[in-house]
Amino acid sequence: MKKQFSYTPKGVCSRQIDLVIEDNVIVDAKFTGGCSGNTQGVAALVIGMDVDEAIRRIKGIKCGMKDTSCPDQLSRALEASKEA
Repeated sequence: MKKQFSYTPKGVCSRQIDLVIEDNVIVDAKFTGGCSGNTQGVAALVIGMDVDEAIRRIKGIKCGMKDTSCPDQLSRALEASKEA
């Protein structure tokens, strides 16, 4: 079953993360705002990946002195999508 999910990140430059997930696989991921090249790259890398594997790989990544990053916020969006 295909599920669409939107998430509002906290503590980063991006303003929204939109996901499409089907059978626990990331079909699409898009960031609104943030560093365009970095967010496009992260999104492209997780497409086709199992949700749990993506979370495992990107959770806890920090950006500079921040306690979070766009990849970390993507992991939080993926976790939230599992609970929705």
